[in-house]
This record gives sequence, structure tokens and C-alpha cells, in this order.
Amino acid sequence: MLRAVVQRVTRGEVSVDDQVIGSIGKGFVVLVGISVDDTEEDVAYMADKIVNLRVFEDEEGKMNLSLLDVGGEILLVSQFTLLGDVRKGRRPNFMMAQKPEEALKYFNLLVNEIEKRGVSVKTGKFQAMMKVLIENDGPVTILIDSKKIF
Repeated sequence: MLRAVVQRVTRGEVSVDDQVIGSIGKGFVVLVGISVDDTEEDVAYMADKIVNLRVFEDEEGKMNLSLLDVGGEILLVSQFTLLGDVRKGRRPNFMMAQKPEEALKYFNLLVNEIEKRGVSVKTGKFQAMMKVLIENDGPVTILIDSKKIF
């Protein structure tokens, strides 16, 4: 189950070793977790859902506009901890998180799928310790799961 935490932002920035490696203005910061059972279909579903998510206000103040409508960008950050299972015990179990090599393949595929749909994507650095600046707008935060659990 490909999982995403989508946050509407006025700006977002990711740094590694105190160097900014990606930044955006208006758009989404998307934290994404890739699981052992994800497929290319899950990636296509997620890209389409994120790009077309209508959470920006129209002229009447109604959440009715997508990233495409407002010319927004995406800062996409891989976060395997989204697959952490804490139902048993107190330490997260990451058995559902995809192995790094495969996860990177699906992460890059997600970047390509989003860009194919006309949205600019900046990314963090895969498997790096990052600092992510998120200036929430609203705040508006949406959880998306490719298996439609939520």
C-alpha cells in the first residue's frame, strides 16, 4: 500500500547536511512510504490522485481547485516510517516497508508519473537524513493510501 501524507503549503524545503537540495513555493509537500506489495498501478493511482486533489480554494473560498489549476509544485520526500506498524508493542515494526533498491525504483517512477501529468516535482535525497521545512497552508493535510484503506 503506497502511502502519502499530502500537505498543502505556501512553501517547502528539504536540506541534507545543511544544504538545501529542493524547495517549492505554493503546492504540496508529500511524504511518501513505499510498501513491499506496491505495484506500478499503485504508483499511477497515487500520481493521479495527488495531481488532481482539489484542496485549493476557488474564488468563492470553496476547496475546488487542483495543483494543475493553481500552477502548484510538489516537494516529494521518501519516508519509509509511514509504513511503521505500532499495533503491537511500542517500537514500530517496518516489515511492510519496501527494500531500499526497490523503493527507489518506485519513488522515481512516482516522480515521473507526476511530471507526466504536468506538475513540477522537487525531491529530497533518498535514504538520507533530511530536514524538511513545511509551511502549512490552512493547515490542510490529506492521507492517501493506494489500497484505499483511508
